[in-house]
Formats: sequence, C-alpha cells, structure tokens
Amino acid sequence: MPYSKSHKSESKDRILKSATELFFRYGFDKVSITQIMKLARMTHGAFYAHFESKEALFSASFFETLRRSRAARLTKSPFTIKHLFSLVTDYLNLRDPKKVNEPGPESILFNEIASDNSEIKKLYEKSYSSLKENLETRITALCRLNKLPFPADSETVAEKSRAILASLVGAVAIAKSLPHEEEQRNILLTAQKQIFSILGVSEHEWNDLSDQVQ
Repeated sequence: MPYSKSHKSESKDRILKSATELFFRYGFDKVSITQIMKLARMTHGAFYAHFESKEALFSASFFETLRRSRAARLTKSPFTIKHLFSLVTDYLNLRDPKKVNEPGPESILFNEIASDNSEIKKLYEKSYSSLKENLETRITALCRLNKLPFPADSETVAEKSRAILASLVGAVAIAKSLPHEEEQRNILLTAQKQIFSILGVSEHEWNDLSDQVQ
C-alpha cells in the first residue's frame, strides 16, 4: 500500500527538522546522512525518497531557517537603537551560544566559514548578503532619524555593516571554540561593545540598552 501525501510530507519534515538541528550544532561537513536519519528515527534508505543529496537537504534547511528566522521577523519592528541592539545580540546570538534555542541565517556564517563545498559557499554568500542588507536597512533608517551620529550615505552604511558582521562572526566563531564559559562570555561582551563603538553609541547608552534586554 503506497504512502499518502500527508505521510510523505511528514516524513520529509522530520528529516528537515533533524538535519537543521544537526547542521546548526556541528556544520555541514561534520554531519552525515546516517546521523540525520537516526535522529529522525527513519531508515537510511528513506532519505533519497525526499532529497537527492546532503547538499540539497542543507539548502532546504537553510532556506527554511531563513524564512522562519528571528532576524527576518525583526524587519517588522520599529526603527530604534534598542531593536538594533537586539539584532546584534539576541537575534544574531551574540549573547550566549549555549542559550540559543533556534537557528538563524547567521549560523551558517559561523559553521561554514571555511567550507570548500561550492554549494555551501553559495549559501554562505546568500546568508551574508541577507544579514548585511538587514543591517544596512536599519542603520540607514536610524541615521535619517538622527539616532546615529554619521551620514546615511550608502558607502558609510555598507562599511559599518561589514565591520559589524566581521566582529559578529569572529566573536561567535572564537567563543564556540573555547572550552571555558567565562572567556566565551568575555569575547561576546567585547564584541557587543565593539559593534556599538562602530555605530557611535556611547558607553552610557550601551549600558542602558544592555540592562533593558537582560
């Protein structure tokens, strides 16, 4: 008796959910199809009924994550310094790697930073571009509202966004590689301060914002 469409859809969703969890934790290269199917509680052979390759599954996982991410939902929030603070701390996981409950498009920037796989490189570029565009939109709006102390020209805003992403990715990549939680927190805290220095936010403003989102 052939499986129903709903059964096939549910099976595909189980594989996708398991893959997203493992890719988020360990990255593409360190996760096997066998591990994914074991977590999904399905046979290895069932994988190819839904996905043609691990790369195809990773792509599906990435786009679903991008669609559902907290960072994407932030685009509907008010243009305030507080929400920008949330974007670079809570939304982009610059607070505590162990307290992250769901992956966002930024996770690919941490896990796949040195990938040689051509398909993964394409998704890496898409993730980077998505986050950079998100940052540029919010920074430009805050500049035009006179909430940031620099002009809203595209070159300046792009430079600030690149610097923020470089600080973000570097800090989280280092923090995830360190065994001691105290030093992890120190790295992330330093990156937060550096990012708000890039934006021209004073230490007093930064401390106020930090207190508000604790």
